[in-house]
Amino acid sequence: MATIGSMFGGGADTFMGVPACADPSGASACAALIGAPLATPYASVGAYCAGAPAAIRAAASAYAANRGHVNFDLGRAALPDGTLVDCGDLGGDPADPAGNRLRIRNAVAALLGAGAVPVVLGGDDSVPIPVLQGYAGQPAMTVLQIDAHIDWREQVEGERWGLSSTMRRASEMGHVESIVQVGARGIGSARPDDFAAACDWGAQFVTAERLAMDGVAAALEMIPQGADVFVSLDVDAFDPAVMPAVIAPTAGGLSYWQVMGLIKGAASRGRIAGLAMVEFMPDHDEQGRGAALAAQILTSACGIIAEGV
Repeated sequence: MATIGSMFGGGADTFMGVPACADPSGASACAALIGAPLATPYASVGAYCAGAPAAIRAAASAYAANRGHVNFDLGRAALPDGTLVDCGDLGGDPADPAGNRLRIRNAVAALLGAGAVPVVLGGDDSVPIPVLQGYAGQPAMTVLQIDAHIDWREQVEGERWGLSSTMRRASEMGHVESIVQVGARGIGSARPDDFAAACDWGAQFVTAERLAMDGVAAALEMIPQGADVFVSLDVDAFDPAVMPAVIAPTAGGLSYWQVMGLIKGAASRGRIAGLAMVEFMPDHDEQGRGAALAAQILTSACGIIAEGV
């Protein structure tokens, strides 16, 4: 018997029901989505975001029958045919972080070699480290980090590749020429010397408070004109009123429109060369609201990337 869900394509196995692509090196589309459930989990917390790719894909299945419809957040068709493929999820083992990182790095390099813009669905915030490593040999880029935390710790629990060290590791990569960090607020893991190290390197900051006062232009003007921009979107950047499914909900976060403004603005300043969405915790979601928000923002981001390629 038909259900209301059949009108919208619910139940699709891929993101938005786009074509599947088993081999990243054969991704023949403007952009290619790949799931990375984990990279380097801390032993004390484990792979707490491993279920995120499946949960967000399930939420996006509601758009499967509507990819050619108008997305009013973009003012054009949501996702024209042929612009996105879904390469499925990479395997992962919490006991083999080095293997996880290698799989992610190689998959990203394969997508780039095929001419597709990587869209990576994490996983915790250690995932962007090997994702960015996959860009070695590519043109210099600006990292736009949208996050409640600055992730500049040298190590945590003896681990240098974990989620609290993402931007410090990015700063050590030769192809990362600038880092713009947006959305920091409250009390996180950063010590004063971590923040000082980030400032000394040249990272530029727009806190959540400043964004609320001055608007997204305060961040966008820090992105060099014509830059290749990698967007690292930690969903804890959103206010927990709209995104409850995070490990450390903190008041004062960003709205949907502020995040959309940052992604659109980054595309207008240059070219979005890749995106990673991380830190979604399915076990902390409430009535699927967080998954729905993640799917909506990612759907629009894919449309923006496809338009700019």
